[in-house]
Amino acid sequence: MKTKILFVIDSLHCAGAEKSLLTLLSLIDYSEYSVDLQLIGYGGELESLLPKEVNLLPPFQYIEYSELSLKSFIFKALKNLKFNYIYSRLGFSLKLRQKNYGNREKARLFWEFSKKSIQSPLKNYDIAVAYAQGMPTFYLADRVKANKKFAWVNVSYELFGDEKKYQKSKYEKFNKIVTVSDSAEEIFKNVFPEFKSKITTIYDINNPKTINKMAEIGESYKPQANLKLLTIGRLANQKGYDIALEAAKILKKSGLDFKWYVLGVGPLKDEIQKKIAEYDLKDRFILLGITSNPYGYIKNSDIYVQTSRFEGFGLAIAEARILNIPVVTTEFDAVYNQMVQRKNGIVTNMDGKSVADGILELVSNEGLRKDIVKYLKSEKKGNLEEYEKFLKLIEE
Repeated sequence: MKTKILFVIDSLHCAGAEKSLLTLLSLIDYSEYSVDLQLIGYGGELESLLPKEVNLLPPFQYIEYSELSLKSFIFKALKNLKFNYIYSRLGFSLKLRQKNYGNREKARLFWEFSKKSIQSPLKNYDIAVAYAQGMPTFYLADRVKANKKFAWVNVSYELFGDEKKYQKSKYEKFNKIVTVSDSAEEIFKNVFPEFKSKITTIYDINNPKTINKMAEIGESYKPQANLKLLTIGRLANQKGYDIALEAAKILKKSGLDFKWYVLGVGPLKDEIQKKIAEYDLKDRFILLGITSNPYGYIKNSDIYVQTSRFEGFGLAIAEARILNIPVVTTEFDAVYNQMVQRKNGIVTNMDGKSVADGILELVSNEGLRKDIVKYLKSEKKGNLEEYEKFLKLIEE
């Protein structure tokens, strides 16, 4: 009999944890494992790349209702006698009006108001995996029946006060907590020292063969530019686009001929576009939106730039390294899990001038750039051994 596994993740939009999960799913032996996948939100670019053996479960009905306007939501809920849906939606909406909550608080509040309206799975599982913190973890803790439960933590997860207390009550229900880098593990241990024996590290999995193959068929820049910089990441505060824009402003003032491309969508799009206009970077800092296959862009870049404030691992940096593209990155907490200063790229302080200086040095110092590319070509590619850690985890 096959081992029944459930994975839960927020969505399959093109981001680090999502790509890591997709790689993991591509490695599973489906003659031994039966895999269900539950998403919180549907319609992500990577859904079309799921292995055919993965059973994608239907959306939660309450989440589908919640995507409607309030008027349409109430009408549909009344028509179908979903009075609990109305309580959940109105309670959450009213709570949000009380103050300006952060994203983690919003996730907690949403779950607290909606958990009674979200159904449990129809089956029990041998293994259940929450492949992200927040909603996937809450859902798995409270609604899923499984012999073993594992929670992935793919950011540097610092929690305080009521948020820490609340999430402790969820992580208590898991057999193991998996962080995606050594620094993420240390931060989580500092927050929850009582879970020290439960915590282990499995890096985000990347497969060089898959990445190189997709780089050959992926779309790329049109038209070409003299110097192509690339950043991949959600348009959110974590990714430090204010730092990137300040760096681009400095680079333009220096007289450098460049185009800085961005692959990503997110809540700061309008704010970023305003800054692009304010800094007169319309033809220099270019938002490309999102694609399920970013590897053609990475392969044809001159420098990959990461301006993150924090990362659990930094999968896009790993992908750039696999494709031998020099990296300039800010010194976020997990950066040295991958970066070797001035060997495979340049690690800078977390400000626009430092990032601009790093880019200018790579551009002007041909010897350094060639040495970095040579080092990248000699680096170990990928980390498929992390999949073996996953197998060991679930088979213990």
